[in-house]
Amino acid sequence: MTRQRSISRRDTLKAAAAWGAAPLWGCSSGGDAPPPATARTWRMGFSGLPPRPNLTDALRTIDTWSPRAEIAAIHEELPWTDLLAGVTPDAILQRDKVGLVNYYRSKGLQLMFMADLTDGLSRGQEASQLRALGRSIAEPAVQQVYRNYVLAVMRVLQPEYIGLAAETNLVRAAAPALYASVKQAANAAAADLHNAAFGGAAFISVQVETAWGKLGVAGPFVGIAADRADFAFTQMIGLSSYPYFGYATPEDIPADYYSRLLTGAAPLPMMQVEGGWPSVGATANGVTFGSSPALQARYVARIAPLLDSVVARGWIQLEFVDIDPASFPQPIPPNLPLFVTLGFVDSNFTAKPALAQWDTLFARPR
Repeated sequence: MTRQRSISRRDTLKAAAAWGAAPLWGCSSGGDAPPPATARTWRMGFSGLPPRPNLTDALRTIDTWSPRAEIAAIHEELPWTDLLAGVTPDAILQRDKVGLVNYYRSKGLQLMFMADLTDGLSRGQEASQLRALGRSIAEPAVQQVYRNYVLAVMRVLQPEYIGLAAETNLVRAAAPALYASVKQAANAAAADLHNAAFGGAAFISVQVETAWGKLGVAGPFVGIAADRADFAFTQMIGLSSYPYFGYATPEDIPADYYSRLLTGAAPLPMMQVEGGWPSVGATANGVTFGSSPALQARYVARIAPLLDSVVARGWIQLEFVDIDPASFPQPIPPNLPLFVTLGFVDSNFTAKPALAQWDTLFARPR
């Protein structure tokens, strides 16, 4: 069985999330985890990614998960084509995001916004729209557009959390030169937010499997010290974790899977901002793994004590409902089958065992 995923894999979820938003508006061995807690510190939530790109499914997706959530996620690459054509960030947000965020707010949800700086399908490359335009995040003018957009997100959408770069350790492993530009841009944007008196948390996310030598690079645990040093502004560590690429069962995930990332540095709050475990095995793009609905439910049970161990702020799963590949814009990415069954309901909204496990955890007092 092949489990090591290449650097050029990508959470197709990121591209699909952007696809889904438009139609709506506009190594260690495993160990025993700590005893289950009776309460939780972490808010729980999802993104609005629907199974098919239509308004009915988009609304049904949000309406189905929102009663079992306290936080909503928007995770996307920037709309570079419009931004570099001179469309203002405020106009783009009013057109594409304000209606969605108002709908989330009407349901009492907090908001996490991740402005992803690199290609969601390949961490070693520039964002796809920048490549198409022949532009680069290394350009001062492009970095300024990003900074302006982040400030507009703060002002117009008022999220509680703003992510300024995603999976920084994986970007560094894939493309050091690109990483240098990401570092420069994110630090400048963080300074802008500070000067604008942003009242929420500015953060980056790290890829947990990469930190453990399971993804992109094969080797021993390396941690995230470089990310902490290079993005010293981060007020929170966002966790991206798809452990099925490194472990055969959820019980194989080490008990210190999250807490060890804080070793040797001042503690910071943590939030799982993306991740999951499929309910069906798959073979695609040189990767093979097995799974089942029961295994997915065990993953949900396993993550809870890991979050408890770091007194986490949140747990976000981008995909609540499975993606229907037949409805996905063609041609589909070759790695899409690796991600289409991460949802807790299938593409027809039939619940899986993982949903009951999630609901049990959601019922804990917070």
